Amino acid sequence: MTQDLVLGATTGAVRTLTLNRPSALNSFTGALHEQLLAALNAAADDPAVRAVIVTGAGRGFCAGQDLNDPDMAAPDGGAPDVGAVIERRYVPLALRIRSMPVPVIAAVNGVAAGAGANFALGCDMVIAARSASFIQAFSKIGMIPDCGGTWLLTRLVGRARAIGLAMTGDKLPAEEAQRIGLIWQCVDDAALMDSALALANKLAAMPAKALADTRRALDAAAMLDYEATLALEARMQRELGRAHDYAEGVAAFLQKRAPVFTDR
Repeated sequence: MTQDLVLGATTGAVRTLTLNRPSALNSFTGALHEQLLAALNAAADDPAVRAVIVTGAGRGFCAGQDLNDPDMAAPDGGAPDVGAVIERRYVPLALRIRSMPVPVIAAVNGVAAGAGANFALGCDMVIAARSASFIQAFSKIGMIPDCGGTWLLTRLVGRARAIGLAMTGDKLPAEEAQRIGLIWQCVDDAALMDSALALANKLAAMPAKALADTRRALDAAAMLDYEATLALEARMQRELGRAHDYAEGVAAFLQKRAPVFTDR
């Protein structure tokens, strides 16, 4: 029987996905990758889902790649092709998160290390328990940050802090991660899931397509000059201005009522 490595639960318009390898701090295996990607695809394809939370079972969020997984073994007994694992597993995961049609929140309940940290940081918003921590563990095994880490870290906290976190591999407590702008919010451990669900419900009631396009525009603008960014904004606003949610938002504002957004 296949083990449920990703548990799914739906509350209203919010889908919660729980990484479920607690005895191994939810570290990534090929099987976990396959189930997580399938669960994200299912959430993306379900029109009733308007926000997603990803969290971890037990005392950790995700400790990164499980180095004992068969994915990391070379068939001839030689050096593993880590690049092939990145291309086969982590690239699709990172791209799926950044292309979700709804907001994705990482609720980090414990350690998030290596690819587990960067998977969390690739989500739209990160809420972490006060006891949680983030570790760019790659340098300790002769590697560089992956799962989008080299792109994310500098944009989130600047080059100096990105270099420091990546080179030292030191543990960064959640409170400090919030202080330097690496994550959105640090909350008491007992309040983590309630806080994540409250945020997810808030986002679920908002215009999902506009939120997804906000992510897309901000990511694209990081690689464009100012004039090209202005042009991108005009193109995206043109499309959104023809959609239902814009008309509904304006009508609700003028009528002084709560809007009902449906685009996705």
